[in-house]
Amino acid sequence: MRLLYVLAGLGLASAAHAAPLTYAQALDAAAKAPALRAAALQVDAARASAKAAGALPDPKLALGLDNFPVSGRPAGRFGADEMTMGRIGFSQDMPSAAKRQARIGRAEADIVAATADGAVEARQVRIAAALAWIDLYYAQRKLDAVDAVIVQLTPLLSASPAGVASGRSRPAQALEAAQMRAALEDRRSEAASALARARAVLGRWTGDADPRTVGPPPDQGVAPGELRAAIDRNPVLLARDAVARQARADIDLAKADKRPDWSWEVAYQRRDPMFGDMVSAGVSISLPLWGKSRQDPMIAARAASAGRAEAQREDARNALAAQLEADLADHVMHHEQWLRARDVLLPLAKQKAELETAAYGAGSASLPDVLTAFSGLAEAQITALDREAVVTLDAARLTLTYGSDEQ
Repeated sequence: MRLLYVLAGLGLASAAHAAPLTYAQALDAAAKAPALRAAALQVDAARASAKAAGALPDPKLALGLDNFPVSGRPAGRFGADEMTMGRIGFSQDMPSAAKRQARIGRAEADIVAATADGAVEARQVRIAAALAWIDLYYAQRKLDAVDAVIVQLTPLLSASPAGVASGRSRPAQALEAAQMRAALEDRRSEAASALARARAVLGRWTGDADPRTVGPPPDQGVAPGELRAAIDRNPVLLARDAVARQARADIDLAKADKRPDWSWEVAYQRRDPMFGDMVSAGVSISLPLWGKSRQDPMIAARAASAGRAEAQREDARNALAAQLEADLADHVMHHEQWLRARDVLLPLAKQKAELETAAYGAGSASLPDVLTAFSGLAEAQITALDREAVVTLDAARLTLTYGSDEQ
């Protein structure tokens, strides 16, 4: 009995999890996608690494034996020579302040880059989830439309053999009806397959095993002016800016190599008691004397990389702006095509089907004429749905790809 309660609870939980999603709910669910968790962890990794960027290197502990005789009368003996001693030392490298600050700057640039990459990933996931929801929404509508056409044509398709038997139709016309029925079933199979594919894609982003849509599709309108104004805040360009910042930080690192580093060390030396112990201390300083052959070429290389990053950023902006204009032009074209399908082609197809039906009732048209007219009506309905879906997809893609995150 307890097992039954557990299974029932799991069933309820699954049913609740698989509740139909509105467009906005699908986008919210996609915010928990594994790809975004991975991007967030990358930012956490960059922040954790930054904590050590300006820290001093680890100190060094040195143990040794100094001045142990290996020849002469005291060879191989401890205590026979006043210079023989055991040594324990401690040393610390001290990179220049400029180098430590440059490392901090590079680490901060890495955080910005990881955050920007995460924003790009978040927008891509949001777009993918939006398009998947729209695909599923219209796939279901398309399947419903095909089913409605099949239901509407079934009486006519069934009447074809009767027309042959009565002599009103030729035998070949019965074959035409069978071919039309098979074509409609093919369209239904295509629609069912598209529905299953769309459901699988949306499930990837929302985590639902069997997602379903509810509510209206997103707005089909776009605001070209707002999209153009938001170009410079696009995550793709912000990611390019972050790469350029990393390149500039690398220049600072290369320049910091021209500043001398230093280190200090202390050591305690234990000798035979008759001679007394000793203490040593010292400082070492690096001498970057060959800047023209060592540091300057690296600085020039890093400067060239920074210039390349800036040029790539400019090219990315130009490409993004050009793609926006191309996508806006396509959206206008698709919108006009949809309006023609909805307001011209579909009403004409309906009128033709009505006229052929009336003519068939009056005996002036054959059954294949009626079937052809209704087949054309079905195609017009499906075409109008396809074009409406394209317009909706265009609008969502434009808004989410080029719009501001505040929208």
